[in-house]
Amino acid sequence: MPQAAGRTRGAAARSGPIRHCPGASHPMPLHYRTIPVTPFEQNASLVWCEATREAAVIDPGGDLPRLLVAVDGLGLELTQIWLTHAHIDHAGGAGELARTRDLPIVGPQRGDQYWIETLPQQSRMFGFPAAEPFTPTRWLEDGDEVGVGECSLQVRHCPGHTAGHVVFHSQQAQRCFVGDVLFAGSIGRTDLHGGDFDTLIASITQRLWPMGDETVFIPGHGPESTFGRERRFNPFLQGS
Repeated sequence: MPQAAGRTRGAAARSGPIRHCPGASHPMPLHYRTIPVTPFEQNASLVWCEATREAAVIDPGGDLPRLLVAVDGLGLELTQIWLTHAHIDHAGGAGELARTRDLPIVGPQRGDQYWIETLPQQSRMFGFPAAEPFTPTRWLEDGDEVGVGECSLQVRHCPGHTAGHVVFHSQQAQRCFVGDVLFAGSIGRTDLHGGDFDTLIASITQRLWPMGDETVFIPGHGPESTFGRERRFNPFLQGS
């Protein structure tokens, strides 16, 4: 959900630029484009391998035609759906996209079963189009890997916003897709089912900070930042 402590809404939804993440020793780059979707301006991300043009979409919460226009315009082959968690603005379009494109849904962790089961109620509550039910093709656990083409990302289980929240980290590219765990200047809300403030802070400090201060993170809402910047300036995390 978009309401995070102390966070304001971002700019009007629009497709972001292509981000090029250079490989460490040879050209096998991970590229991505962030595309805000839904009235909540949730940052869905297309992630792809430059060598194969195979792509995954992270958190297709809605506005599927916009996402698919971007896929086609970039000349990508969409092969997977990855979910950080199952709040409606992140997972609302996953069932329909999986059905119409015959795609596997990868993630989140099983702790988000409640949120998957309640997607229809979430749709009605927030005025979203009806979300199609789904069962993830693959549940994720801490330490798993996901891959697209020749690029792989590590999965870290980061509960606190929801019980089954995961993030996707590319050590080679120094990028992490964090969903609603952390924002530029704020953190995810913890007042909904499965949320817990102390657990969220532990996820950030024990799972995200070890990825390194230079790591750029792509949040579920708002602009990118780095873990180092948030360690120093985020009012919820100073001194952590």
